[in-house]
Amino acid sequence: MTHAKRRNLALAVLAAFIAIALLSACGTTQRALPPYERPLAKADFQNVRTTAYTHTDSDHLEYSNHNALGGELHAAGAPIHRAENVLRAIPVSENDDVEIRRVSNSGVVLQPFSMDETRTTTRVRTTTRVTKATRVAKRAIAVAKAPIIGSAAADWSRWPMGTTFRLLSTGQMYRVEDYGWALSGRNTIDLYMSNQREMNSWGARQETIQVLQWGDPQQSLQFLQSHQNYKHIKRMVLELQGRHEQAAALR
Repeated sequence: MTHAKRRNLALAVLAAFIAIALLSACGTTQRALPPYERPLAKADFQNVRTTAYTHTDSDHLEYSNHNALGGELHAAGAPIHRAENVLRAIPVSENDDVEIRRVSNSGVVLQPFSMDETRTTTRVRTTTRVTKATRVAKRAIAVAKAPIIGSAAADWSRWPMGTTFRLLSTGQMYRVEDYGWALSGRNTIDLYMSNQREMNSWGARQETIQVLQWGDPQQSLQFLQSHQNYKHIKRMVLELQGRHEQAAALR
């Protein structure tokens, strides 16, 4: 094969590759939107479909670990189990004298745990004794640890950006900071997970959420109006403008 023929063959292969890439891109941008669902009634408690995503998922790779607002995605704190649902105590005063009375008929008299005193053990064999002691005690107040709020993606016409909610099943809190093609016109909230294992473990679940704070629809509309060349964003804009029939008809 001559040099000219090899060059022509290489150019033909390159042209075919570019054509395939363009067709694939067109297919991606022109793909149909997900089926439209009527919005849920706006209420403090809602039963919604939840899914999960992570920044290493194929649909999110181009955005890395950033949300639609330009900030970083955050995973929520650990689920609040019964053993963890205890307020943390911190010392307030170390100078209060407390009178302790303990009565026992046998065995060892139990004393309160303290890091500031030397404990003594008194055994009573046949008679009941009342012991009175003065010790240094620490009063404490309960302080709740601030929860870690995770990132969530949703249709901003249903849950405007900034909407903060709690999952009743786990106690975890999330804030809507993201959106996605598969969420447009859907009653689904996507919860950000830190890795693929946690994402796959969550799967898809029907969850009851408590909305703690609603986001501002007007701020969401202002943000989205400059991105209407994408159909899933156009649908959210139409709904935020009250044009529900047009949003439902958009494919």
